[in-house]
Amino acid sequence: MDDISVAWQLALLAVLLVISGFFSIAETSMMALNRYRLRALVRLGHRGARIAAELLATTDKLLGVILLCNNLFNAAAATLSGVIAIQLLGEEKFVLMIATLAITFLILVFAEITPKVLGATYAEQVALRLAYVLKPLLRVLYPLVWFVDLFVAPLLAIFRVRQRGAEVQRLTKEELRSLVLESGQFMPKKHHSILVNLFDLERITVEDVMTPRARIEAIDLDAPLEAILEQLATSYHTRIPVYRGELDSVLGILHLRKVLRLVQRQEFDRPALEALLRPPYFVPATTPVFAQLQYFQENRQRMALVVDEYGELQGLVTPEDIIEEIIGEFTSSAPATPAQFQWDKDGSALVEGATHLREINRKLGLALPLDGPKTLNGLILEHLQDIPESGVSVKIAEVPMEIVQTQDRIIKTVRLFRPRLPAFADAA
Repeated sequence: MDDISVAWQLALLAVLLVISGFFSIAETSMMALNRYRLRALVRLGHRGARIAAELLATTDKLLGVILLCNNLFNAAAATLSGVIAIQLLGEEKFVLMIATLAITFLILVFAEITPKVLGATYAEQVALRLAYVLKPLLRVLYPLVWFVDLFVAPLLAIFRVRQRGAEVQRLTKEELRSLVLESGQFMPKKHHSILVNLFDLERITVEDVMTPRARIEAIDLDAPLEAILEQLATSYHTRIPVYRGELDSVLGILHLRKVLRLVQRQEFDRPALEALLRPPYFVPATTPVFAQLQYFQENRQRMALVVDEYGELQGLVTPEDIIEEIIGEFTSSAPATPAQFQWDKDGSALVEGATHLREINRKLGLALPLDGPKTLNGLILEHLQDIPESGVSVKIAEVPMEIVQTQDRIIKTVRLFRPRLPAFADAA
């Protein structure tokens, strides 16, 4: 090296550092490449993605050629830096120490940290381009990589490490949920909301989406025929539970379309009405909603009566209740129901106490706690540990509330006020 000028040696050192940086950025970008995005690009016919996928299919070979070249050029740069230091500063012992410190700094900055940060930041752009270089390089250096692998394989076997290549790991439900939450900017807001709601189906039960017992519209078969006929004529629903005496004594489900025949034939009476009833379909309150949706489909049912562990009627659930939990409200609601509640101009909303907290959160954009009581009435009673009177105000989960009406130990109507928080302002 004495016949080569120091300037040329410094230029060669810079070239070695650049080449070393090339392999550092290649290593990081290939390992940081999103495998799912890569598979999508392969399906779209992207040539660079196809080559990158082939390389990642043999990760041990790919890393072998990258690390082989990287360490080779790092070693060459270290040796050359020692030669340059001796020529410039002499053969004293401290010279090699200075050269070691200097080349370590240069390698860290220009051949390791900077390239790897770039590779991790722009993994897809970099990896798909470098794949064109790495593939032929692997072919040329394959004998050397194979030789090194002869020593690596036994060591991996000792530690019981199994090489898996580019096998894509399966995502857990929580990982997939996080992936959907973070990808909201890449899809319409409505689609994003539906996907997020699908994950919630695994964690909620029919008790969370059912129509509470107090809001069930049902027919008492012991009532006067005129009252029954008037109720049928004004009913908004097509299927109505029929009971005798007490709501817990449900006889069956009546389809209003079948009643029209009796009225037209003037055969409307209790026995004829009872003959039209279909057997009631009962489900436990703890049934997951996703399983219940499957049960509806398999049993061809459109309505289920929800019971607790003691067999007492708690509410009623339909496929529409579950579907609305996924895609939001899509069916029209009865004019008399509070399903259409929304914020008034003064920032308040009038809500029935029997309304489900999930429905309130969804329609008003709130974040009332769902891990305890299911209804607004239950939430307030649990918070106050007492049955409040009309006019009492309370604040739960940053939501001010005013009890408007109470009746028979339950809260009938509550006025909610929009929280003064930016997080809720956007949601509403």
